[in-house]
Amino acid sequence: MIPIIVLFIVLALIVIRKIGKITLKIWQIMLFGAIAVLLTGQISPVDAAKSINLDVMLFLFGVFIVGQGLEESGYISHLTFKLFNRVKSIDYLLLLILFGMGSASAFLMNDTIAIIGTPVVLLLAKQHNIDPKIMLLTLAFAVTTGSVASPIGNPQNLLIAMEGNIQNPFITFFKFLFVPTIINLLVVYMLLKLFYKKYLAKKHLIFHPEPIRNQYLAHLSKISLILLLLLICIKIAFVFLDLNFDFRLTYIALISALPIIVFYPKRVEILKRIDWFTLIFFAAMFVLMASVWNTGFLQNGIESSKINILSLASILVVSTFLSQFISNVPLVALYLPTLMLAGAQTRELMALAAGSTIAGNLTLFGAASNVIIIQNAEKRSNVTLTYGEFIKIGAPLTIVNLLVFWVYLSLF
Repeated sequence: MIPIIVLFIVLALIVIRKIGKITLKIWQIMLFGAIAVLLTGQISPVDAAKSINLDVMLFLFGVFIVGQGLEESGYISHLTFKLFNRVKSIDYLLLLILFGMGSASAFLMNDTIAIIGTPVVLLLAKQHNIDPKIMLLTLAFAVTTGSVASPIGNPQNLLIAMEGNIQNPFITFFKFLFVPTIINLLVVYMLLKLFYKKYLAKKHLIFHPEPIRNQYLAHLSKISLILLLLLICIKIAFVFLDLNFDFRLTYIALISALPIIVFYPKRVEILKRIDWFTLIFFAAMFVLMASVWNTGFLQNGIESSKINILSLASILVVSTFLSQFISNVPLVALYLPTLMLAGAQTRELMALAAGSTIAGNLTLFGAASNVIIIQNAEKRSNVTLTYGEFIKIGAPLTIVNLLVFWVYLSLF
């Protein structure tokens, strides 16, 4: 039971984030949890090392390098001006972020857009005197909600598409999840307007062009970004054509980072400034969650509840709830085989994709992309979102999101 106690302490500290005058970072809290279960012998060092998902770590590492190059060169600011300079109202700006970033996350993966999008929304907030917390929430909800509709929108969807033996995964995900995803993006917009009405007063937005600070790094970063887009298109083609080739997202991220690593003379400075703390967070999270799962506490809880594991409502609620404790990717990796053995069909697998992904709208801890956004924001501008600020809008949003998916999937 020690890992369960440690987990609840970790979650409590993430909620509080402050002890006396000391403000704790999310990565520090998670690292404490991992060290605690290691020191108390709840997981061996060998098992702890095995629990760390190297694919996830290397994917984030590669995209962090691309993101750092884009930001440090000034190219991301330049690109932001080109993309948003015709926007004249905050309403249109929110809709563009929600549907633009949401659509991009469906094909570039939500973690990628979380990394690249954070400096973009912080810049927009600064330029137009908008509360940066609202912009960060908009980005977080956009990348989570938008990524539901695609088999490569996030790691758990990809796992379901590959291990769930889904034929024509893009068509299948589109058929079952596209319409409710669009509805839920509109729900996000309406709730943001409702909760932050006084902060989103109508005013005319004026954009100013942002200069590129380092032409050579900008050139390399642009090549890296094009490589990232091109390789993901190839990945999509492989999935469409059902080609049995192990072209991992990890390879895409690392190949995309190569122009900066190989050709930029100050590559060491780039490496020093990437978000190492977020990588520490994920390594620590994998260790703690493996220890928690090994106790059997959550599995026994599901079995003793006597729920019908194949009902849409059960899948949506259980996957959303458990993702808050063991994260959505480990949850799907462990829950998917159970559903398959019980005879789950495509509809039930789509419910698992929706529930495990939309879990990221409930709390900060519900999705890896949330943590990436918060860590990046704290690193770049000292702006953060508390657990309470997130769940205040995240809880009602998630309830509506789940109802939308339940109603729509029940039609099939």
